[in-house]
Amino acid sequence: MLKRTITAIVAILLFFPFVIIGGWPFYLVMLLISSIGLFELLRMRKMTTYKFPMMITMLLLWALLLQNLKIDGFTLPMIDRMDLLLITALLLLIYTVLVKNKFTFEDASFMLLGAVYIGLGFHYFIVIQEVGLQYIFYGIVVILATDTGAYFSGSLFGKNKLWPEISPKKTVEGALGGIVLATIAGLVYQFIIPVHDSALIVVVVSFTASIVGQMGDLVESAFKRHYDIKDSGRILPGHGGILDRFDSWLFVFPFLHFIYFVA
Repeated sequence: MLKRTITAIVAILLFFPFVIIGGWPFYLVMLLISSIGLFELLRMRKMTTYKFPMMITMLLLWALLLQNLKIDGFTLPMIDRMDLLLITALLLLIYTVLVKNKFTFEDASFMLLGAVYIGLGFHYFIVIQEVGLQYIFYGIVVILATDTGAYFSGSLFGKNKLWPEISPKKTVEGALGGIVLATIAGLVYQFIIPVHDSALIVVVVSFTASIVGQMGDLVESAFKRHYDIKDSGRILPGHGGILDRFDSWLFVFPFLHFIYFVA
């Protein structure tokens, strides 16, 4: 627990100054984090030996991440998102032929979906950061409150397993505790730093975002369970890898964007 706490403090001190500063330093940090995240995902399936497909997929990740972003008033020129996906898919499929199916259709599909999952997840984090830091910190407060509420509620009252085939330690009581604390934390945040005209909307969004965040957590747990690994990586002592730490973020921030909660 001490190692987890120290790692969390160090990560916050290193990461959040870039979030606050924004601009190209922030973009570079997000490129690094997302690239490590994709590498972790590909390593789960033992696909890091496919150098050319990994390079193509990484380029897609970067393009999705930085699409339509502005640096010092200049908008980065980007190909249409659907065109990017199609070009990448075609290149990966051509590669399956060139290597006589040693790299398969399933491999190509995994790489493509992995880049979309991580690239767009972090892309919307960047988009919301540009709109306003109050929304970024609101999302983080809801995520952290969900984790905290789930941990303590599960430890104190947990009896009924939530989804033992995917995450044996998670309980229904823990999930509910996370939702309750996240909803309260979101409402308190609204009173301190308003993020919407309606407190009721904030309550509903906080409640739903907590559920969405927990689903993101379960998705990453499903990956690890399927590929029989404990953590996605070891870059964060006590926390695992990038995907272990940011799994909820990849769902919550796109969710806040898709429901037009962020002005």
